Amino acid sequence: MVVQSNLSTLNHCSSFETRKPANVLDSIPSINLKDPESKTHIMKACEEYGFFKVVNHGVPMEFIAKLETQALEFFNLPQSEKDKAGPPDPFGYGSKRIGSNGDVGWIEYLLLNTNPQVTSLKTLTVFRENPEIFWSAVKEYIEAVKVMAFEVLELIADGLKIEPRDTLSKLLKDENSDSCFRLNHYPPCPELQALSGRDLVGFGEHTDPQIISVLRSNSTSGLQICLKDGVWVSVPPDETSFFINVGDALQVMTNGRFKSVRHRVLANSHKSRVSMVYFGGPPLSEKIVPLTSLMGKQEESLYKEFTWWEYKTSAY
Repeated sequence: MVVQSNLSTLNHCSSFETRKPANVLDSIPSINLKDPESKTHIMKACEEYGFFKVVNHGVPMEFIAKLETQALEFFNLPQSEKDKAGPPDPFGYGSKRIGSNGDVGWIEYLLLNTNPQVTSLKTLTVFRENPEIFWSAVKEYIEAVKVMAFEVLELIADGLKIEPRDTLSKLLKDENSDSCFRLNHYPPCPELQALSGRDLVGFGEHTDPQIISVLRSNSTSGLQICLKDGVWVSVPPDETSFFINVGDALQVMTNGRFKSVRHRVLANSHKSRVSMVYFGGPPLSEKIVPLTSLMGKQEESLYKEFTWWEYKTSAY
């Protein structure tokens, strides 16, 4: 989600320049969740990049393929049919404009709620035509990704020596967790050829405000992240793996030890890009503050205490 942070200590990168090509990130951290040293590698990746790739993740490939097929079937519907599931409230179908700030991108998306306690009429509209197949594909995928997200957070807790081990993961497991799930579609953009070498923004630069985000995309490139020195680098696509983003909330909870990664998506001139993002958020009433167990005796908090609802309201 696009964030205009009111926390001055959150990192910022240079503004987007459409004519300046980004380098390709060849050394992206790749974490094997079955590796006994995975927690050490995750720690290093969170501190250096705020971003890493996960392999041996345990999410069945058939779940991924099934959901991508259903998502494309929806996005290939006539515009008039898709519009019945919009405009987003915030859940439902959206196109081109992202969020109430009017951020514009070459994108259409479905934002779905993952909390069964909250019902959205727009979400129900999405699944009205083919509820058995589409909705079951979404549920299978989300449940599998949640298990992986919990494991990643518990490995982070191990690496940070946080007790109990589920201190972070329980915020996502909570029945009031404010997590959500978004299916993104970036249609091919032949118009790019007529823009004198300019790249068209698919999704503008931002950080994710939640604790972590779990991203999977197809084989089309477009994702870029911003390194500490302000340089933008392209992330090679890997349709069999997942990418984990450190979110603003986790940056605060670690008192800046982990950095929330700034990222963006550029549209592709010839190929459609589909991505699926699980945003792991805490309950709305949860107070976000550096964890006491991570603070040194003389260390001061870089952030004022706030609730997730307060920060979410500001961020969106």
